[in-house]
Amino acid sequence: MSQASGSRTDLWGGAAWVGLGSVILVESLRMDRFESMGATVYTYPGFVPGMIGAVVALLGLVLMARGWRARAQTHDGEPVMPARVAIALLLSLAFCLVLLSRAHFVLATALFVATFTFLFADPAQPRARRLRVAGISGAITAVVVFYVFQEIFLVRLP
Repeated sequence: MSQASGSRTDLWGGAAWVGLGSVILVESLRMDRFESMGATVYTYPGFVPGMIGAVVALLGLVLMARGWRARAQTHDGEPVMPARVAIALLLSLAFCLVLLSRAHFVLATALFVATFTFLFADPAQPRARRLRVAGISGAITAVVVFYVFQEIFLVRLP
């Protein structure tokens, strides 16, 4: 990938991250704060997502600044979105829009993580090893995430 292509990717990618982080931050501020139950700013449900959204937006701005600096140095006609970014975006959308609405959270998460891990694993590894690692990663991740959110954070998952 040339530097100009990287700069455009950084600009568009950074803008997308700023947008996503901003949406997360705004929506976390709209969440019920449970003040009537004595909750403080540090204990209301939107605090952690809000902080994550702010960090995502900030890092998106850093990525955009990097893209602007690189763009000033050179230009060419490479594609804006590399294939790996497009694949990650499509997998994420499939997880959010299809899997979560049609499958139990644990199954949907296991499928998503396993697919993502398999597709982005080192292609030099044997296919059987990539499948095995992806399956194990998906299963462990799904169970751990479900347990942590349901039992520790007391957040009901879909």
